[in-house]
Amino acid sequence: MKKGIHPEYRPVVFRDPSAGFAFLTRSTVASSRTVEWEDGDVHPVVDVDVSSASHPFYTGRGRILDTAGRVERFKQRYAGR
Repeated sequence: MKKGIHPEYRPVVFRDPSAGFAFLTRSTVASSRTVEWEDGDVHPVVDVDVSSASHPFYTGRGRILDTAGRVERFKQRYAGR
């Protein structure tokens, strides 16, 4: 790897304020805000709109649309053309 051309790869806290959920991972994303994590160290923090704690697919609060009836009606309607 070339020296000096890659962004810094460091621990970063990603936080979902709507769900009160945060996790620490490594990333190259930059942030001017910091937070003290559970380990006592201060890390940059990035607020995200959606995480696995708030996304309907992961929480089970999502709606499943039944489109089978619509597709079948479409096929019946236009099958003879």
